[in-house]
Amino acid sequence: MTDSIRVAVVTGAWRGLGLETCRQLAGQGIRVILTARSADRAEASAQALQAQGLDVYPHALDVTDAVSVHILARYLEETFGRLDILVNNAGIFVDTYPPDAGSSVFDIDFDTIRQSMETNTFGALRVACALIPLMKGRGAVVNVSSGMGQLSDMNGCCTGYRLSKTALNAVTRILADELRHTAVKVNSVCPGWVRTHMGGEGAERSVEEGASGIVWAACLSGDGPSGGFFRDGKAIPW
Repeated sequence: MTDSIRVAVVTGAWRGLGLETCRQLAGQGIRVILTARSADRAEASAQALQAQGLDVYPHALDVTDAVSVHILARYLEETFGRLDILVNNAGIFVDTYPPDAGSSVFDIDFDTIRQSMETNTFGALRVACALIPLMKGRGAVVNVSSGMGQLSDMNGCCTGYRLSKTALNAVTRILADELRHTAVKVNSVCPGWVRTHMGGEGAERSVEEGASGIVWAACLSGDGPSGGFFRDGKAIPW
């Protein structure tokens, strides 16, 4: 299947921000591959969007598994011949929370840091390295980051999550620099505190609001920014 319709991959997309990002991208006429660790969950979520008339395909993907990432890359190449948009949304939060419940850096279980880095940082980098070549010099990569990874506003607690998102921002800068002579845009986006399974019901933003900034970065024009950190389409400090 090779045509002019843009093709997007969203990782960790069976619910929450990822699912809403798929919905908004597909609503703009983009063909979206909705991925999740579980093939059943990916299928069910994709079917829900397909029922709304949206062009969405399910695919299993474990970002921590190099074989799983390779299978997705081969599927994209054989089925669509290219990729235009990659949204690295898959992420975990395994730190103890709230801050008064033993989440100090002095109490940290180093396995928490390893798990956080493996999914939130290494997973995104692994997927990017496998899929960016399919963009053939033109496209957009969005790394879904967090204000908790900002060095300019860094404080205590949640060490694993904070370190993994700060490192993800470094991945953004590295990729953007190495791709500076191409038309591939690479940016980090903070969706804000969103009412998802991770963010909780008390979060201040809806999934629609959080996803809108991700979709903005995914659909940048050719003269758009690269190597930046954004929230709601506006640059924020690293």
